[in-house]
Amino acid sequence: MKSPGMAVFKQQKVEDIYEIGEELGSGQFAIVKKCREKSTGVEYAAKFIKKRQSRASRRGVRREEIEREVHILQQILHANIVELHDVYENKTDVVLILELVSGGELFDFLAQKESLSEEEATQFIKQILDGVSYLHTKKIAHFDLKPENIMLLDKNTPIPHIKLIDFGLAHEIEDGVEFKNIFGTPEFVAPEIVNYEPLGLPADMWSVGVITYILLSGASPFLGETKQETLANITAVNYEFDEEFFSHTSDLAKDFIRKLLVKDTRKRLAIQEALTHPWITTHQSKEESKAQQRSRAENTQLKTKRLKEYTLKCHSSMPPNNTYINFERFARVVEDLSGMEQSFSAMAMSHDSLQEDIDALVSIYNEKEAWYKEEHENVRHELSQLKYEYRKIESQKKHLQEDIRVVGDSLASVTGRFLDLQSQYESLSKELSEELRRLQDWTGSFQLERGPYSPGSFDSVYNKDINESLTELLNRSCCEEFLAALNLGVAKSSQ
Repeated sequence: MKSPGMAVFKQQKVEDIYEIGEELGSGQFAIVKKCREKSTGVEYAAKFIKKRQSRASRRGVRREEIEREVHILQQILHANIVELHDVYENKTDVVLILELVSGGELFDFLAQKESLSEEEATQFIKQILDGVSYLHTKKIAHFDLKPENIMLLDKNTPIPHIKLIDFGLAHEIEDGVEFKNIFGTPEFVAPEIVNYEPLGLPADMWSVGVITYILLSGASPFLGETKQETLANITAVNYEFDEEFFSHTSDLAKDFIRKLLVKDTRKRLAIQEALTHPWITTHQSKEESKAQQRSRAENTQLKTKRLKEYTLKCHSSMPPNNTYINFERFARVVEDLSGMEQSFSAMAMSHDSLQEDIDALVSIYNEKEAWYKEEHENVRHELSQLKYEYRKIESQKKHLQEDIRVVGDSLASVTGRFLDLQSQYESLSKELSEELRRLQDWTGSFQLERGPYSPGSFDSVYNKDINESLTELLNRSCCEEFLAALNLGVAKSSQ
């Protein structure tokens, strides 16, 4: 059991407390040995993790990664998850004292069986889901679920107890904090890991889908001839239920796998949905005919044979109990990506700054363009108004010129008429003058004949009246003729 007061990274020799025994397995930078506590005689597994000695080195595991693994294991206490007992540290290694899981790998155990029913398969998958459910309730993602990390506490029971091991890649998922990485075994990683997208708890559910596929068929859904082909199959979700492997697999089992191997993490089954899936919660009917039982035995035996072939192939191509599977393959890529990410971050900052400048310029341009458009529209409107006013003035100008021409013609006509009248007036004036002279001469001769002139006489009065009448008649005649001519000229001009 985990001690509440357990010290972390005890600075003392682990050999003083435990007797170190045989090697149980090894990985890229870790080796697991059997050990026995001297004071109690209880057996454990001691995991020796090689520490990275400098930041420039690529040999060993960074201390912060070891601390993260220890911190996560200290939070865990579940029947289906390996338990951390103690932690020690020396100059070169950190030693994790773990619960001893001696039953071997689940797939090795199943490959040795003559047959496997879906009912038995669901019992094992249920235990895996229970362990994953516990982790996910604590917002912990394992990120390295695969057959090598699914161990049996004791294989000498009908349904052995499953233990999830190896939390070297596990992370606590924090809300609002984006986490990206490239790690894990290519055959079992989710598309979001391959595509270097934000990671979370759904990545474990994809791995459960791959494990279930292999458990029921003995074939790997995405495994290609090369790592690149495998990763391409994963990102394209390129798999199928081959009749050779799934001809006798239930539709519920296929549906369970199909809903886990979904690229969109939002549509992928969550842990509680997987636990309540009908394939997990229900079992096949036990009332079968003998022919069906024989057929099922033959089919399930074929499954276990293929599963045995799969496990033999896996063990022959990778070291046993590899704690950090593919760490050597991905460590350099991860570090290079980290450097690239920093460069990309700097480029992103420069890009953002440049984008802000571009956005500002575009905004200024848009404002200026809008202003110019508005001014252009105003100028166009004003120009249209000016053109209208110009045409109007031109029309008025033409009318005025015509009026001036008509008035000029009228004035010329009036002037000519005036000159004619003036000439007539002068002629009449001369005639009247001559007539007056003749009349005066006539009256003078008349007076001489009548005698001397007296002021009050009839003749003088008569002469005066005649002179006034003639003068008035002359003036009235000239004025009337002049006005008549003038009215005639005005009438013509108005027409």
